[in-house]
Amino acid sequence: MHIVIPDDYQNVIRSLDCFARLADHRVTLHHDPVTDRDVLAERFADADALVLTRERTVIDEALLARLPRLKLISQTGKVAAHLDVDACTRHGVAVMEGRGSPIAPAELTWALILMARRKLLPAMQGLYGGQWQVNLGDRLCGQTLGIWGYGKIGQRLARYAQAFEMPVLVWGSDESRAAAERDGHRAAGSREAFFAEADVLSLNLRLSERTLHIVGADDLARMKPSALLVNTSRAQLIAPGALLAALDKGRPGYAALDVFEQEPMTDPQHPLLRHPRVLCTPHLGYVERQGYELYFGDAFANVLDFFEGKPCTFANPGVERRPG
Repeated sequence: MHIVIPDDYQNVIRSLDCFARLADHRVTLHHDPVTDRDVLAERFADADALVLTRERTVIDEALLARLPRLKLISQTGKVAAHLDVDACTRHGVAVMEGRGSPIAPAELTWALILMARRKLLPAMQGLYGGQWQVNLGDRLCGQTLGIWGYGKIGQRLARYAQAFEMPVLVWGSDESRAAAERDGHRAAGSREAFFAEADVLSLNLRLSERTLHIVGADDLARMKPSALLVNTSRAQLIAPGALLAALDKGRPGYAALDVFEQEPMTDPQHPLLRHPRVLCTPHLGYVERQGYELYFGDAFANVLDFFEGKPCTFANPGVERRPG
């Protein structure tokens, strides 16, 4: 079978241990980000299966109509808005999902919190530029960590906060707040109080129709001038333009971001990259070796099971599989 893997940005997938599972198949990898449908149609024209790296490539009705050979899309992690599952079903393309892990995203979130609060980036830049101790950071101990979304990542962050002697304040669904209280944390009395009280506020929500642009200008305006907003989930949780406008008004005072409305973001003049009180990383939350072994190990196992005729669980169980 011909398996195509787009968006291997770092050119590392061949180096993964799990890649050996595909030794008996023809595999084509692409390393550059492409959005042009004509280019994608050409690259995928003779693919039997696609292995998608999270949400980097959009697969829609128009593209699927040009891929009559395609039989399977094996998704690393869970399916999201980049993949039109209904269109896949109409075109006879089976979709299989994998698992995720909260470990790397939680660790990256904590690294950003530490770097932003201690102002490590300008301190390091000063050192490499021949200067010594150019600024003054803040400790985490005693600051309140606000967590919106008390799932697997949020729960890990709460445990990290305890180790750093940070009180935890949780907002989210009734279930999330109840779970936080059972774990010994405080649930915010209201959304308004949550934004007003947090010294460090981390967004840990899945992006969906319900959560799209869920954070607005009014929420951000309630934050302290000294507060740090951290977003390692999805940029679209925040209303377009709201964060930059809020930062310019001084509430919140700081932001640490791993996600952006348009990715990859490669413009060094982007206002978020140029902002003196914003710390940015290039969507690294899940990008580490053990996580990749999990994501791609699942995706490759799903490909093999599919083409070997083994029982499979589809994200579109009503699909009529293409012959061949």
